[in-house]
Amino acid sequence: MKGGWIDVTIPLRNGMPEWPGDKPFERTLTHTIAGGAGNNLSQFSCSAHIGTHMDAPLHFLPDAPSMDALAIEAVVGRARVIRIRDAEAVCPEELEAHALQPGDRVLFRTRNSERRLAEREFATDFVYVSPDAARYLVERGVRTVGVDYLSVGAFREESGRETHRVLLAAGIWIIEGLNLADVEPGEYELICLPLRLAGSDGAPARAVLRRAEQVP
Repeated sequence: MKGGWIDVTIPLRNGMPEWPGDKPFERTLTHTIAGGAGNNLSQFSCSAHIGTHMDAPLHFLPDAPSMDALAIEAVVGRARVIRIRDAEAVCPEELEAHALQPGDRVLFRTRNSERRLAEREFATDFVYVSPDAARYLVERGVRTVGVDYLSVGAFREESGRETHRVLLAAGIWIIEGLNLADVEPGEYELICLPLRLAGSDGAPARAVLRRAEQVP
């Protein structure tokens, strides 16, 4: 992209991986110029948690804020991309060296970025944020957490739910499904804008990054 921007959004396409049990992404053409219509017209259907997307607190907490309650400041501004070496999970011990500060937006680049983005099938052994790491992020006052697979929590049901609940209950917004394969660790400017779906537990998003030193 021009202007130093890096698009870290996974394109929505037929056949892309989805969380098991979720409605897959499907786009169909209802009108085509080739077929004699005056225009090309698509329709699509999918889960709200497909590809690059955000979770609202309502996703795991009853009577909690929905996607349209998102404060733009949570997803526009300085962000830190942190490389995670642990091949299984983001853990507090690895985060301690990064001196996280209140209000930080943090995006975790794990082995998911190298191994999973080209695969068509859902992988259950993705790197996730452990519940202990989630509690550590809450203690540090982090504002936003982004990950490079379809869930911030583990595939194992209770562990994955706990990670979500800890973060969302603390008011931390979650970005999932980022493509960080071409992004080196460091400071960036982040813009991540989910669809403003009224009353929704989540929404697909477009996310871009630019090196902090390139910001005018």
